[in-house]
Amino acid sequence: MVLKTFNVEEDVYKKFSSFCKGNGISMSKQIDFFMKSIVEEEPEAKKEYLKKLDRIRNQKTIHIGSLENFKKRYGIE
Repeated sequence: MVLKTFNVEEDVYKKFSSFCKGNGISMSKQIDFFMKSIVEEEPEAKKEYLKKLDRIRNQKTIHIGSLENFKKRYGIE
């Protein structure tokens, strides 16, 4: 086990700390589980997302004009 320091928003930290204390779980262990799930497991949702992303990247692009043309066409000021 190693000791690491991370920067997180104070409000998020406080809420997560309270959640862990309220449920009697270790905050460090939850972070460990999260990190493992990212690097060791490949959830089905992630596979589907990556397939969809590849499909979108390979599609032909459509020229829609400039931002000014877009604003004029849709009446946005």
